Amino acid sequence: MNIILKNTIRFIVLVLIQVAILNNIQVSGFLNPYMYVLFILLLPFETPNWLLLSLSFLLGFSVDIFSGTLGMHASACVFMGYVRPYVLNYLSLRDGYEIGTYPGISYYGFAWFFKYALVLVVAHHSFLFIIEAFSFANFSETMVRIIFSSFFSLTLLVTSQFLMFKK
Repeated sequence: MNIILKNTIRFIVLVLIQVAILNNIQVSGFLNPYMYVLFILLLPFETPNWLLLSLSFLLGFSVDIFSGTLGMHASACVFMGYVRPYVLNYLSLRDGYEIGTYPGISYYGFAWFFKYALVLVVAHHSFLFIIEAFSFANFSETMVRIIFSSFFSLTLLVTSQFLMFKK
């Protein structure tokens, strides 16, 4: 399947899952799963930075429209898109990444994907929840939200990788 079509379908499906199902899951305000970030995580390695940031903004803005969050998801996604090349460079394999592959479990294994997703999901969630609180008054509550939501989001992301996205 064409890479553009595959990513377009992935974009639409993840936004729909997020706004129709996952936005309605909230446990005591501390557990907010965000699976839509999988789109940014799975973009091909060759994605130019300008396109990565543009798609990140579009993804976050799409979630913002349905969630009424006034740009918080857009800014958190742009931050995640900005950090992604640095994380990929840091986690780079000795021989680099194969052309035509994407950062998924099926290509690089569980341990590599988990480290990659962990860093980017925690960065996204930290940015999102800190700008949502816009204060350090309830810093411990914000940290608990970051930890619980990151854990649940990572569980969803890794599970989806094992179930859906094969080579």
